Amino acid sequence: MSGDTYHHGDLRRTIIEAAVGAIAESGPVTWSLRELARRAGVSHAAPAHHFGDRAGVLTAVAAEGYALFADALEAAGDDLHETGLAYIRFAVDRRPYFEVIFRPELYRPDDPEVTAARARADRVLTEGVRGVSPGRPDDDRTASIAAWSIVHGFAHLWLSGALPAGLGDDPVAAARPVIRHLFDR
Repeated sequence: MSGDTYHHGDLRRTIIEAAVGAIAESGPVTWSLRELARRAGVSHAAPAHHFGDRAGVLTAVAAEGYALFADALEAAGDDLHETGLAYIRFAVDRRPYFEVIFRPELYRPDDPEVTAARARADRVLTEGVRGVSPGRPDDDRTASIAAWSIVHGFAHLWLSGALPAGLGDDPVAAARPVIRHLFDR
């Protein structure tokens, strides 16, 4: 094996980082395993040997992404507004992960690591909304879907450049009044 394709250390980590870089540059569907190998400086067979196929790589990215997402949401504490802002901050700061985790057709959503990390993120979001709309459990579910729709929609609109001009360069500052509007009525 030539010097530019030899690798020692954490091959899994190296390939995941190469995938995140490829996703950042061109999205989650336009790269090949061969390109990841080139980016990672490993043999062209290494990604397939380690992950099987593109879905295997994206499953690892999704599991890591959901874990990072849950970390970001937990760090926001118990305040629903701050949790919503953390959601948007994650979408912007960790865009490659954000672009994968909400596209389950790209990976294996039943993978145990993905399932556990997604459940942790869901739990944080659900607990943040609980009590905002006192009443029946159906009210909490509706409030949860409403809150999620607002922050996810805002994040997607920000990332796609579809929001009106003049909101500034800070997505969190621009989102703050939108999120407050949801429950401060």
